[in-house]
Amino acid sequence: MNGFFGSLWWLLITLGVLVTFHEFGHFWVGRHFGVKVLRFSVGFGKPVWSRIGRDGTEYAIGGIPLGGYVKFLDEREGDVAPDDLPQAFNRKPVWQRMLIVAAGPVFNIVLCVALLWGMLVIGRPDYAPVIGHVEGIAAAAGIQPGDRILRIDGDDIPTWNDALPALARHAIAHQATAIDVRGADGRESTHALRLDQLPARIDELELLLDIGIEPKHMTAAPVVGEVAAGSAAVGQLQAGDRILSVNGVAIAAFEDIRPLVQKAAPGMAVQLVVERAGTTLGVAIVPVAQGNARIIGIAPKPDDSRPGYDTVRRLGPLQAIPAAIYETSALLHDSVTMIGRMIRGQASRETVSGPVTIAKIANASAQMGPAYFLRFLALMSLSLGVLNLLPIPILDGGHLAMYAVEAVRGRPLGERALAISQSIGLMMILGLMGLAFYNDLFGQLH
Repeated sequence: MNGFFGSLWWLLITLGVLVTFHEFGHFWVGRHFGVKVLRFSVGFGKPVWSRIGRDGTEYAIGGIPLGGYVKFLDEREGDVAPDDLPQAFNRKPVWQRMLIVAAGPVFNIVLCVALLWGMLVIGRPDYAPVIGHVEGIAAAAGIQPGDRILRIDGDDIPTWNDALPALARHAIAHQATAIDVRGADGRESTHALRLDQLPARIDELELLLDIGIEPKHMTAAPVVGEVAAGSAAVGQLQAGDRILSVNGVAIAAFEDIRPLVQKAAPGMAVQLVVERAGTTLGVAIVPVAQGNARIIGIAPKPDDSRPGYDTVRRLGPLQAIPAAIYETSALLHDSVTMIGRMIRGQASRETVSGPVTIAKIANASAQMGPAYFLRFLALMSLSLGVLNLLPIPILDGGHLAMYAVEAVRGRPLGERALAISQSIGLMMILGLMGLAFYNDLFGQLH
């Protein structure tokens, strides 16, 4: 499915799976400690189906298929018969209540491990981590076009989807890191990638551009697609020209042209050799200064025929267990780091995604195949778990914080303090939701 209905469908599937599993964590641990569960509902609103189990719990499917909820027996929410008081949530020791509350986020993290295990066993089609173009920090490190990334800081890198988070992890921390590559000649070498030289504020979406690396599968051929009106290239180059060299340097990709043009002396012509309709000819163009840059005014030919995946990351069922745990721990570290950067104002507000963006990503992941959708679900499950552990009233983390205070004080917070904290938590959640919806709208308009 594509478009609006496809996005809506996969969003419902995503929320249904993740929130229901989250609530099942509360349900399972609550039952383990003898708390009576009044209702376990998949979905909200008026039930379209329900039945009473032998355990006395009502199992229901709500008419609004967005997640689910667990309703425990609790004196704070209604009258409780004297015989049922030992089964009331509020009567349980504080440490048991803390474990019941923490179970939801913990189950989300466990689900993340299971989903990543499934992805690794199924096998994720991907691109080999071969570099197509280098400049800037990467070029200064001695990395060359055609190099295949083998390891980053000692960790094996089998695909580009493994290379990107590893690079981001060190870039965000502004840490120089060792990158091992195998060149086109088969020789292996180690290079010091000075990610500590990146700008203080990093745009995760432009990370590879800032580092100076472009994957080979994304590298455009050195073919002119458009000549800008009024530019220096008008009358000299035309759409379809393949640029073979610039100032005597052979060109393998369109991205190789710009740095060579920048090296040209001001006011001096750049000598290009191009292939046009089977004929090779020389062209001299004087770049036009534009700020600190010099341009000749050409754009690459759009290429919709990007090469297909050329590798698959697949592990056996036993091998996939430690790999899934390791990847989950790395993603957990990245999530906590990102939240810290957001709190300190070092991360872009655009990293907060709303339902529209999530729905689109869910649909796109599903179209890419089951392995990619499992990874998307894993990331969302981990994000849901981490978000709920934040010490914000209303969220599970907020309840944990209040129970921790109760454990220290020996008695629960008063009703007034509880009401104030709930109001603060509600305002914080509404603010976060507002930012997420704004980002969705901003993305649609731009």
